[in-house]
Amino acid sequence: MTAHDLALAQARGRIAVGAAFFLAPGLAGRLWIGDDARRRAVKVLARAFGARDLAIGLGVVIALDRGAPVRGWLEAGVLSDTLDFSASLLAGKSIPRDLRRFALALGGGSAALGALLSRALDEPVGPDEVQAPEAALTGHR
Repeated sequence: MTAHDLALAQARGRIAVGAAFFLAPGLAGRLWIGDDARRRAVKVLARAFGARDLAIGLGVVIALDRGAPVRGWLEAGVLSDTLDFSASLLAGKSIPRDLRRFALALGGGSAALGALLSRALDEPVGPDEVQAPEAALTGHR
């Protein structure tokens, strides 16, 4: 499987997860945080999480399809997954142990894969292109 194929598969998984959280936040949320996901206020956050992942996944798929630079989209996914991992870790015992382990494995694994793919699918920047300082923080030169 090529880096392109892996990025496409990861993006499609992200789209599916995003759609599930947006369309069925109580059900999808229970797989991450347990029964608290049934609360209306929690569903708002679950839908926002879903919309974010749906947008990132679509960004990756569209960039790959058009042959456009994809690294920024992959890095957005890495950041999101890393923050989801961190939030799950910080939640500690407020999340059922098995669900927390699953969330940590999924978030950590997806972040690691995205980081590897972002380098593998990086488009080099031309020597005369202007770059924002923020881009340099991610290793773009």
